[in-house]
Amino acid sequence: MCEEVHLNLAYRWFCRLGLDGKVPVHSTFSKNRHGRFRESDVLRHLFETVVERCMAEGLVGADGFAVDASLIAADANKQRSVPSDERKPEEVKDKACRAAREYLATLDDAAFGAASPVSPSDPAAQWTGAHKGHAFFAYATNYLIDTDHGVIVAVEATRAIRQAEVGAARTMLERTEDRFGLKPDYLTADSAYGSAEKLAWLVKQKKITPHIPVFDKSTRTDGTFSRVDFTFDAEGDRYTCPSGKELVQFRRTYATPRTGITAEGTRLYRASKKDCDVCELKARCCPNAVARKIPRDLHEDARDVARALASTPGYEAACRRRKKVEMLFAHLKRILRLGRLRLRGPCGANDEFLLAATAQNLRRLARLRPASMPMGVMAA
Repeated sequence: MCEEVHLNLAYRWFCRLGLDGKVPVHSTFSKNRHGRFRESDVLRHLFETVVERCMAEGLVGADGFAVDASLIAADANKQRSVPSDERKPEEVKDKACRAAREYLATLDDAAFGAASPVSPSDPAAQWTGAHKGHAFFAYATNYLIDTDHGVIVAVEATRAIRQAEVGAARTMLERTEDRFGLKPDYLTADSAYGSAEKLAWLVKQKKITPHIPVFDKSTRTDGTFSRVDFTFDAEGDRYTCPSGKELVQFRRTYATPRTGITAEGTRLYRASKKDCDVCELKARCCPNAVARKIPRDLHEDARDVARALASTPGYEAACRRRKKVEMLFAHLKRILRLGRLRLRGPCGANDEFLLAATAQNLRRLARLRPASMPMGVMAA
């Protein structure tokens, strides 16, 4: 970069250096990046300033947002990894590299816990085989975009695990609302974000319409009735089986306390043994049990809202718009060449992701709202 600034007149003009201006040495950028830039969070301020400019130009609204994550390879050699149980961070704390010290500083953070195996050069990088090929160390970049023009309104760096990525979506939505006063009417995402807890937060707390496929593993593959074959009556708090018998909430079991809620956050509904013994459909319902039991999540009503939306035209349109975030990830890796990180540690990943998202927003701003230059300036 210093060589380009030294030789390229356009860079000199942009930096106001002039023809004989002295270009700072590379160590100046490194010192500032690891010092003042991170302490003042100037890179996030730069990103948010560009987002505000996009908002001023009418490129960002609050109709709908899309969220997704993509893996970026870390600057870590998998051949030199060690098992996590063999690595003792307290023994190398004084002589650790910068990335290792950042890892120790964020060890208690939910987004950056211990990984297995561990890279000595970047302990926070996650060992993952999500691409169904050779496993590698990686971080995840999370984007929250406006679905109208594809402007990135929030970006977050996390470990390459689903729990951290889903948690980042909540962080980005709250930050966008606090920083810009933007709360979308709907949010679209893939099924990884369709857990009951996540949908309940969107529907009940944030009042955001979830155009998200429901993450549900209740469908059976052995030919017996699944939970969807039973009808739930919210007013009566009971299920009705295909033969017309009722399943009521069963409280007193060894697995549930007096509240009737299991450790998995569900309530159990059970049919009467007398009804199941004489039922003609028992072989298709509970062939290996004396009576049929159905678990119902505490936030199942939020999942019912998402299921009802899945058959609407708005849901199909939102799913088409969600592809814009995947296009941004493709541009990030193929055009900006960010297939592998150059910096190490959580802070290094966050810096690179913020700068890349800023560049993508500037590119979108320049294409959609090109600046009009006066004729006198153009002639000069």
